Parts: sequence; C-alpha cells; structure tokens
Amino acid sequence: MMTLQQLNLRRDFPLLQQQSNGKPLIYLDSASTTQKPASVIQAMSNYYLTMNANIHRGVYRLSQDATAAYEEAHRNVAGFINAGFEEVIFTKSATESLNLLAYTLTKGMLQGEEIVLTQMEHHSNLVPWQQLAKERGLVVKYIRLTPDFRLDMQHAKEMITKRTKVVSVCHMSNVLGTINPITELASLAHAQGAVLVVDGAQGMPHLPVDVKALGCDFYAASGHKMLGPTGIGILYGKKALLEKLPPFLYGGDMIREVSYADSTFNDLPWKFEAGTPNIAEAIGLAAAIDYLRSIGMEQVQQHEMMLTEYALAKLGEMPGVRIIGPATAEQRSGVISFAVDGIHTHDVATVLDSEGIAVRGGHHCAMPLMELLGLAGTTRASFSVYNTQEEVDALVAAIQKAQRIFGYGQ
Repeated sequence: MMTLQQLNLRRDFPLLQQQSNGKPLIYLDSASTTQKPASVIQAMSNYYLTMNANIHRGVYRLSQDATAAYEEAHRNVAGFINAGFEEVIFTKSATESLNLLAYTLTKGMLQGEEIVLTQMEHHSNLVPWQQLAKERGLVVKYIRLTPDFRLDMQHAKEMITKRTKVVSVCHMSNVLGTINPITELASLAHAQGAVLVVDGAQGMPHLPVDVKALGCDFYAASGHKMLGPTGIGILYGKKALLEKLPPFLYGGDMIREVSYADSTFNDLPWKFEAGTPNIAEAIGLAAAIDYLRSIGMEQVQQHEMMLTEYALAKLGEMPGVRIIGPATAEQRSGVISFAVDGIHTHDVATVLDSEGIAVRGGHHCAMPLMELLGLAGTTRASFSVYNTQEEVDALVAAIQKAQRIFGYGQ
C-alpha cells in the first residue's frame, strides 16, 4: 500500500493549487481550519443546485430529498465514531457543542459541586465552564501538567472527587499536541459518579475515534477541522444522558406539540436541533467523512505521526528554536508549537508567509496555558493529509531565513 506521502493528496484540494507571495502555497495551519477536498465542495454545490429546500417540513420531492441527505449525514457521522443515530447532534461548531453541555449539565448542579478541567484547555472548553460556575456557585479545578507537557494522572486522581460532577478535557491539545488518556480519565470520572466530556476538535481529525471504546459520555468536534465546511459541529452524547438533559435552544423542529400554555419536545436528536439547521454544511461534512474513510483513519494517524517525528527531529537540530510539547511523536499528534529566540511569534509567521508558508502565531486561544508556560505565544505548524516532508524542509529553511533577518547569533 502506498503511503500518503507517496500519494501526495494535494491534488484533491483546489485551494492548494494556488501560489502565495509568488511561491507554491504550503499550508501548515490545519489545527485552525483544514482545506477542503473537491468532493466536499461539490457535495455542497450539488445540494444547492438540485435539492435546496428545508428539511422535515415538506411533503414535496425537494424537501424529502434534502431531508434524506441530511439524515444520511447523521448516520454517516454516527458510523464514523461508532455511535447510535440518536446520539449524534449537529451544532454550528465544537464551541457550540461545548456550550450546550456547559449550560445543560450545570443546570442541575448544586452550589459547591465541582467541574474538573485541565491546564491545557482551549478557551472553548474553559470559558463556558468558568463563567457558568461563577454564575451558579460551582467550583472549577484544573489537572496540572507534568514537566514533559503531559497530563499528571496522579493529580487527576486527587482532583476528581465525590463532589465532581463533570470532567471536561481535550482529546488532543491544540498547542502542545499532547494526546490525553481518555479511557483512563473516563474510568476515574465514572468511579466518582461524574460524566466525562471530551473536546475532540483536534482529536477527531487526526485519530481513529470510537466513542464506545473511549468510554466518554460526550464528545464534541468541528467539521471545518476535519476537511469539512465551517458552520457545522458534532456533539455525541450517550442516549440515556441526552434524554435527561433539557433542550439548549427552543423553536421550530425541536418540539412535538405546542400550546399557549406549554410545549413538549421532539425525539433525539432533533430535540437539540432547533430551527433550520446547516443542511448544506451537514452534507459537506458527510462528504469529508467519506474522504477520510476512503483513506482510513489509521493511515491518517500514521502519516501525521511520520510528519511529526520528521519535524521534531529537524526543528530539534536548530539552534535557537525551542519546541513546546512532548519530545516524541508517540506522545502527540500533528501539532508542533515552537519559539524562536529573540523573534516575536508574529514576526516569524510574517517571514514564513513571505515564503508561501501559512502557520499560526499567537496564543492559540489558550491564554492560561501560555501564562503557565511563561510565554506570550508560540508559532504553530500543524499538519493534515495533504502535507509532505518536503514542506517540513521548506518550513525549516524559512525559519533559518527569519533568524538571518533578525540577526540571530550575531
């Protein structure tokens, strides 16, 4: 079988055919958003060209075709992560999925009860819990990191107590690349009667995800980080738990019956999908999953581990470059944050852009983590299926150019 490096999947992504600043575009910002294969763009265009109608509301053919395509997208996502049809809810983003959980799960919590997070969380999995805890008199605690940028599991055992009702952790850090031990965390949470929420925005695009094997109670992800469109998010929840939670939004399609006095609510998953959903985006997400499935998530993971190992070795040889995150590819996935001595992260990113290389510079929506690490920010290179070792070599050469421009070592 040919590797993804040999297949060179760039040709499947129309945007990657262009140049940037007169040079071939090298896109290394997939942790922020991925590029889209032509099949995703075509699937969304096909919806608008052939079946543009609202779902669940019409007996005419266009509406029935749109409804069938939308519900098939639900089935596609459910099969991809080994979930039931009723256990997959579409939102607009992983952020909305996490907010849905924060609002509904904390609604029944008592003053002084606890939410446990980690020190490596993205703002989307920190701010909702933090703000609702302040509003509702709850306590937020953080599992600390080890010196090698991993989760301190001994500290996790101490933090998760009988007062803990929710443990919410990222599957993979968008800054450190660290992959967290979700199955072990699920066992710790369940032993204390708590539920485990997983922010899978960086996990699902890079790793095979089986929610049943992971043992998590909820799992959130974003379509646009896994080759799909913006505006579509995924929320998995165990059916029994979703049935107990109150609706997050109210309006059309999430109801069963409405009177002037009261309302009753629809079955899962529609109970949590109020109003007209992002139909075209759901269809695009299904096409993205078909594309990933055609490659195989094990192969996706192997390719990104190979690139990560190669990049860690190359960057590790560079004087004045400090890698932020676990030292080996086995402990992490395709996100590498680094600091270049004497050069602001935005200046590094600007020089790289002049060479046609797109990377992210800044705090990566993880300001508490940056403060913990004593950093104003990092430069981050992140990989997907379309990246190659040659692009890593170009990254290294561009960093060396930045060092020359800013007089490193002089």
